[in-house]
Amino acid sequence: MLEDIRLAFQGIWNHKLRSALTMLGIIIGIGSIIAIVSTIKGTNEQIKKNLVGAGNDAVNVQLYQGDWPIDLQYQSLPDGVPEISDETLQEVVELPEVETASLYHTRNEYDAVYRGAKSLSNSVILGIDRNYLDVYGYQVTKGRGLTDKDYSEGRKVALIDKTTAASLFDNADVIGRTIEIKGEPFVVVGMVAKKAESQPVINSMEDYYRYMSDDQSGKIIIPDQVWPVIYQYDEPQNLVVRAKSTDDMTAAGEKTADILNAMLTVSDDTVKYKGEDLLEQATQIQEISNSTNQQLIWIASISLLVGGIGVMNIMLVSVTERTGEIGLKKALGARKRRILTQFLTEAAVLTLLGGIIGVLGGIALAYIISKVSAVPVAISGVSIVIAVLFSTLIGIIFGLIPSVKAANMNPIEALRHE
Repeated sequence: MLEDIRLAFQGIWNHKLRSALTMLGIIIGIGSIIAIVSTIKGTNEQIKKNLVGAGNDAVNVQLYQGDWPIDLQYQSLPDGVPEISDETLQEVVELPEVETASLYHTRNEYDAVYRGAKSLSNSVILGIDRNYLDVYGYQVTKGRGLTDKDYSEGRKVALIDKTTAASLFDNADVIGRTIEIKGEPFVVVGMVAKKAESQPVINSMEDYYRYMSDDQSGKIIIPDQVWPVIYQYDEPQNLVVRAKSTDDMTAAGEKTADILNAMLTVSDDTVKYKGEDLLEQATQIQEISNSTNQQLIWIASISLLVGGIGVMNIMLVSVTERTGEIGLKKALGARKRRILTQFLTEAAVLTLLGGIIGVLGGIALAYIISKVSAVPVAISGVSIVIAVLFSTLIGIIFGLIPSVKAANMNPIEALRHE
């Protein structure tokens, strides 16, 4: 076997230009497929990151009426929707897909938050329990967080984000300053930010509204104990769970919604809790992207077919050129299997080299595409191994006919060949 490989490399080296031209179809085909697959994987990871987030695996479970979340700013609360009890929350936390969970209230407000004459035109006000910041992946960047005394004593304190700080305080020191929420004074005790921020690629207005609209709203976070100071009492909460992994997000959201829906006694069947299934949204977008890119892979595969035909053609030429050598080997006792293996090995080595060069070229092409068009790239080790093995298989398949022809030669006629 090693001798066959040595002879294969020797033959390729002796006919460098012919071998390079023969490998060209394989190189182009494998390179194109690696570049496309790398781009597909990178794009899918970016879609998943944009929608699902940068690693916090949080799933919002909200009360819906039909296909839309119930907004208590504009809608009345349906009868039969109780507050979520500590026992229900504990049942959610004990789900195998859930790491932790938190209850919170939320409102989208316009011109409801003031500091003196300055107002926050668009804001999200959150009334949170003690676990919310951890579940949602927030960290305190200035000042302090919410303490147990803030909850037990019902202190009117608030955390704000950088958008709120810029709008109300012009990025000056905010700690200890007072803001008004719906006419009630709250003391700012800290600033918060996400621990990990994903950076979505914005290519259209649709992308902008999908990824960025919520980030443009200033966030004000207060203890849920003081929520009734500015809003109504006995208001049901929303729930956010952090799944144990990104792949568990869908199951965590669905099972949590099932637990919450079991406690509803509403007359309207369209009123129910639903998990915000961002993972499913990402999967659907990925499937649309994949269906298009798979067509590109089939088109690129035509190059492999052409390359395989080129390999078969050049191997037939090689068999014809070496007819005398084949006749001499068979006259000296070489068996059909020995001749067959020699030529199959030569074809396989030829396409293997083409596959390796194609992989390297495909990786380089993927990074060039990434730099030029800002398309994310993720190199797949599995696809590289499959591409190399497949290129070798092409050599074996398309080299079979020339190899069989060489193995079946009559030694006497072969030796007479000029």
